[in-house]
Amino acid sequence: MMSETYRKDVPTEQTWDLTDLFPDKASWEKALKEIVEEADQIIAFKGKLSKNANTLLEALKTAEGYQQKVIRVAVYANLLVSADGSDPANQGAAAKSSTTLAAIGSKISFFETELLELSSSDVTQFIKDEPELETYHKYIMDILEKKEHILSPEVEETLSALGEVLDAPYNVFSRSKQSDMQFESVTDGQGNTLPMSEPLYEESYEYSEDTVLRRNAYDSFVNTFEQYKNTYAATYAAEVTKQVQLSKLRKYDSVTDMLLAPQQVTKEMYHNQLDVIQEKLATHMQKYARLLKEQLGLDALRFCDLKAPLDPSFNPNTSYEEASQTILNALDVMGSEYIEGMQKALTERWVDRAENVGKASGAFCSSPYGVHPYILVTWADKMRNAFILAHELGHAGHFYLAGKHQTLFNTRPSTYFIEAPSTLNELLLADHLMHTNQNDPRMKRWIITQLLGTYYHNFVTHLLEGAFQRKIYALAEEGTPLTADVLCREKRHVLESFWGDTVTFDDGAGLTWMRQPHYYMGLYPYTYSAGLTVSTTMAKRIREEGQPAVDDWLNVLKTGGAKRPQDLIKDAGIDMSNPKNIEIAVDYVGSLIDELADSYSE
Repeated sequence: MMSETYRKDVPTEQTWDLTDLFPDKASWEKALKEIVEEADQIIAFKGKLSKNANTLLEALKTAEGYQQKVIRVAVYANLLVSADGSDPANQGAAAKSSTTLAAIGSKISFFETELLELSSSDVTQFIKDEPELETYHKYIMDILEKKEHILSPEVEETLSALGEVLDAPYNVFSRSKQSDMQFESVTDGQGNTLPMSEPLYEESYEYSEDTVLRRNAYDSFVNTFEQYKNTYAATYAAEVTKQVQLSKLRKYDSVTDMLLAPQQVTKEMYHNQLDVIQEKLATHMQKYARLLKEQLGLDALRFCDLKAPLDPSFNPNTSYEEASQTILNALDVMGSEYIEGMQKALTERWVDRAENVGKASGAFCSSPYGVHPYILVTWADKMRNAFILAHELGHAGHFYLAGKHQTLFNTRPSTYFIEAPSTLNELLLADHLMHTNQNDPRMKRWIITQLLGTYYHNFVTHLLEGAFQRKIYALAEEGTPLTADVLCREKRHVLESFWGDTVTFDDGAGLTWMRQPHYYMGLYPYTYSAGLTVSTTMAKRIREEGQPAVDDWLNVLKTGGAKRPQDLIKDAGIDMSNPKNIEIAVDYVGSLIDELADSYSE
């Protein structure tokens, strides 16, 4: 049996360099105390925000500088526990950070409440008196949009003080998955015994060409999840109940209206994204499932086989260094400023790529303003990992540029847009690989399957999460208790409705709702499909128009969050209020599947 790797044994070059945030943990502890003390700088403006333009500008600048320090402290703690959530010291740091942030949030919650006392005409006049306030115009107007849903200052302060409690469902879920879950070892097709963990399953075994290993790993995965289903159901039910009750308390028409508000997206756009893709894509993906079953020679295509490679004996290897250079070559079209950020990310330890006990599963990019982005992946020396890395580098490149060109309050766009820069990088990588391997039919087929992996991830996995989430919130608003049985039944129903009879489902498929932290992040899952819809159209523009399209895209990235999502996307030449754009993206997926099927029938 292979030994499991502990964090202390991981080579330094495979880990991220947290000294760019703080030289050591003692410095972080000092900064943690300082942000508590420095909250008084914000409190000093209490009752004065609407006094005059100069005071408001000074307050906003002070708040922005303070927020930058708070973010740095919070991100450091989060990165520690993400790299090794099994370490009690890291758990302690995360808990201390969470408690401190909740206390600070309570003290300075007045800031937003006082800004809400301003009217649009007040803001216009203040900007005339102090033109520099124009920088904060969108920030203030976004807050004013919440006006009719804000409660009394006393209640808002109380809710803020309860921040740690309100975040408990997500924290319990995350801590349990990282620290408590233990999985039985698994055997592969040759009878070898292999270690099993969630990161190993999600980053390696689920995609294995070895059907015995893939299915054994799935069974181990499901068996462990089965033991936690009632606890996780209670945890998720608490999160849903929290959101439903907050939506009532804040007088929204529905929990959906409340959760879409910060995204600045209409319900029509939200439902279009879910409905159009579910309706139009299912037929294409069922065709792919039949092709996969045929090529793998399986009597039945099980749910756990859907991510298996179409050509099991062809799984290109690549080192981290080789993949890094390939990605840089693929993204060269984006120009020097963008590439500069990419090179730094890949060579200056912005990326944590090790596999170790206690590491968070999946991949993410965290971008503390004023420092640089940090990327978490688990590297497995497969070319597929290059697509994951390119995706996270897309987030990094976005916030690298936004951070250089915007103030802190203007860096974050709506989550509706957030996955567009990341998925565009994947599409550019695929285009580059297709061009450099045009005389290799087998490699071209493999590249198409990787592209389909991107669409599967965003248009199937996350979109069906969104469909499940929509159903669960509807049930909660009707008063249906969200037990484990209800959640498993609804998840399985969503999957079966999409895949039809092309896939054989077992009870474990219904447990899929337990895998994702996204359910604790509002209406986040469906936004993956929105971002990929944008990037699909953008990649088409770049192929057809070249530099003018690239220039438009770079300007959009540099704009950060200074515009509303529809306006931001329109700057890229795309109108997301038109469902036709969604259909164009779905048709593109269909064309990839048709091309793949044709290549096997030749």
